[in-house]
Amino acid sequence: MKAIIFLVSVAASLFILPSQLELQEFQGQAVYISKTRMDLGTWGARMSEEQKKQMQARLKNRLEKTYVLNFNKEESVFDEKEKLDAISGATDSWGNNFAAGEQYKNVKKNELIQSQEFYGKQFLVKDKLAAIDWKMGSETKQIGKYMCFKATATIPNSELTWYSFSWSEIRNNDEEKPAATEGDTATTETIEIEEVPSTQVEAWYTLQIPVGHGPAEYWGLPGLILEVSAGDTTILCTKIVINPKEKVEIEAPDKGKEITKASYKETIVGKMMEMRTNRGRRRG
Repeated sequence: MKAIIFLVSVAASLFILPSQLELQEFQGQAVYISKTRMDLGTWGARMSEEQKKQMQARLKNRLEKTYVLNFNKEESVFDEKEKLDAISGATDSWGNNFAAGEQYKNVKKNELIQSQEFYGKQFLVKDKLAAIDWKMGSETKQIGKYMCFKATATIPNSELTWYSFSWSEIRNNDEEKPAATEGDTATTETIEIEEVPSTQVEAWYTLQIPVGHGPAEYWGLPGLILEVSAGDTTILCTKIVINPKEKVEIEAPDKGKEITKASYKETIVGKMMEMRTNRGRRRG
């Protein structure tokens, strides 16, 4: 039965949009909302329900975000709609240092160009798109008026969080064993295979819009990705406009120091380590 539904959906998608996709001016716009569950861990166990609600309200602008994806057959630009802090009415300057900037993807050229600002300095990250090995299934569900199919993948965290920062990254660095000195001798040699931290991702895409785009780092399926669940975060498409009356120029950002994803990550971690060291000296 699912196989029949799959074939019917494919046929429907091929009937609905090919004529539009053959037009050079084809363009679409999708609006997404993201929601992240707040995990307070053992610390949260000591908080009252009222304190938890207050904490969630204070962090709402980090836990709930709205994004817009403008796309054509090959290119897309994904960016967050700026939101004011629910408590102070100001923008979240600290959080913005570790949030994703305007992101351009070209699925034909396998190209990522992303604008990132870190403590007042502008960077232009140029790299390849995240390599995602999708496993496509036959499970379906309806999102709005679109029939969607499920796909799953295991993606290294380094591909998903290269622009963000956690203090645990510095703690883990501190806990690494020092290298052996010249006088050290070893009677046995062991080779440890380091496990790469990864995230299980579940995506839902529609063949009714047969383009390889999606929100954030996600792409590479035979239809537009309308929903993604990864870790504690879910990104859901709430609105789609095909060939809007007002066209949007889909252009890559072009300002800032050019850098790769890996080098950008090293830069922000190094800067945070420097800030921690300087803070410690002032206290001493």
